[in-house]
Amino acid sequence: MSNTIKTMAIATAVTAAIAGHATTATAQEKVKCFGVSLAGQNDCKAGAGTTCAGTSTVDYQGNAWTLVDKGTCTTMELPEMANGTPRMGSLEELDRDLPQS
Repeated sequence: MSNTIKTMAIATAVTAAIAGHATTATAQEKVKCFGVSLAGQNDCKAGAGTTCAGTSTVDYQGNAWTLVDKGTCTTMELPEMANGTPRMGSLEELDRDLPQS
């Protein structure tokens, strides 16, 4: 095997290792944030009877989550609720902005 082929093989292996590491690091920097996604734009969980991603039916649905950067969930700027109180994201499921049954 020539030196050029060996060098390319090593470079490819190193690139693959770095890419795999970067993906893991990125996933570790995200958290599930409830109550911040618009209808149909959640990453998962939107209450009983739903299948997962994209199944929320209400903007800022409290039982639907979206992955966000760690440390930003509870500080996102969201529109106020109908009664004028601030709306915030949560690291735990919320009982607000749920679809009408």
